[in-house]
Amino acid sequence: MDVRLKRVYDDPEPDDGVRILVDRLWPRGMTQERAVLDSWTKDVAPSPALRAEWHAHLERWDEFAEQYRAELATNAAAEYLRNYVRTHPHVTLLYGAKDREHNHAVVLAEYLTAA
Repeated sequence: MDVRLKRVYDDPEPDDGVRILVDRLWPRGMTQERAVLDSWTKDVAPSPALRAEWHAHLERWDEFAEQYRAELATNAAAEYLRNYVRTHPHVTLLYGAKDREHNHAVVLAEYLTAA
C-alpha cells in the first residue's frame, strides 16, 4: 500500500493512483475538472472546532496532531477510508494547505498506514 500526499493545486500525474480530497471545505479557486478526483472524503477532515483552533494557533502542531488522531480513532469515515486504502496499491491524499509538512493530511496518512 502506497499512500502519498499532494496539494490539490499540483498537477495530477499518472502514478497518483486513486486521488482522494481529504479537506472538509472545497479548495478555493479549484474546479472539479482540474482537481481530477476519484473521491472527496470530507468527513475524515478535522472537526470544524479543531480546524479553527489549529488555524488560530499554528505553533501548536503537536497538540493539533494529537487531538486529530483522537478524532480519527472514533471516526467511522476514517475507518472506512483505512479499509479502502488497503485495497488499492496507490492512493494520493489531496489537501489544500500551503504547508506541506504541517497539515492534517500528514497526520491522516500516518493514521491510515499504521498497523
